[in-house]
Amino acid sequence: MLKQNGYAQYQNSKIMTASPAELTLMLYDGAIKFGNIAIAAMNEKDPAKAHEYIVKVESIIQNFRLTLDKKYPVWQEFENIYTYLLRRCHECNVAKDPEIMEEILTHLRSMRDNWKEVMKAAVADTSNPAAQSRVVSKRSGNRA
Repeated sequence: MLKQNGYAQYQNSKIMTASPAELTLMLYDGAIKFGNIAIAAMNEKDPAKAHEYIVKVESIIQNFRLTLDKKYPVWQEFENIYTYLLRRCHECNVAKDPEIMEEILTHLRSMRDNWKEVMKAAVADTSNPAAQSRVVSKRSGNRA
């Protein structure tokens, strides 16, 4: 019990101190983890458990969809991807077909890996002195 409580506190602390970018990465990782559990449940012929974890994947994808920032032109492309993935989750849940979830996970892994690259690029950009001076100049209203 104490061990579980300590782990829960650690996880809560990890979430509470994470940046928005890190939270997004955690959500991708969570969706992938839940999708893998759903596949295992389908292979074990446990439809109730498969349903539970497919719904968790759907919830994360729906969260991504609902939090799209529409001020960026690329939002519509992400909307289309998330809508497609949600439709495939529904199909997977009805058919209890692990191949459908494998397809969903392929897309989620690709998106997660791209997100990691974006995070790395952002860190590299902020560690670049020239980039930092552009950020400071933009904040002060000057052009660099």
